[in-house]
Amino acid sequence: MALTREEREQFLAEPHVAALAVHATEPDRSPLTVPIWYQYRPGGDIWIMTGLNSRKGKAIAEAGRFCLMVDRVSPTVRYVSVEGPVVSTVPATREQLVEMSSRYLPAEKVEGYVDFAWKEHGEQVAVHMRPQRWLGTDLGAV
Repeated sequence: MALTREEREQFLAEPHVAALAVHATEPDRSPLTVPIWYQYRPGGDIWIMTGLNSRKGKAIAEAGRFCLMVDRVSPTVRYVSVEGPVVSTVPATREQLVEMSSRYLPAEKVEGYVDFAWKEHGEQVAVHMRPQRWLGTDLGAV
């Protein structure tokens, strides 16, 4: 059964690990598809963090858009896919890294992870995408 807009947005707002897909910049390559943490509040833009010079960051900058897909298998099989244009790319802040990490990690792990990531992951950017096209279905219990 197709999900309503409210159901799609609420599902996306939950802390799922997304599969990000973006058109690959290299010739003879399929779209780049990688797992990623993301942040979303219903009705707003989606944002992710990535390395400024990472393959993913470069592909997103060149394509100007990307897609996220999140899913689950319990209590029902459900997925939401959302695609849209990049509306801003700005240098990431430590506060954004704390916000994102707090969404996915237990509270006692956030500080250690943020210290590690801030030092080791290199220059990061926050990429904001405006949801434009949605797909969402709940296939029921399996």
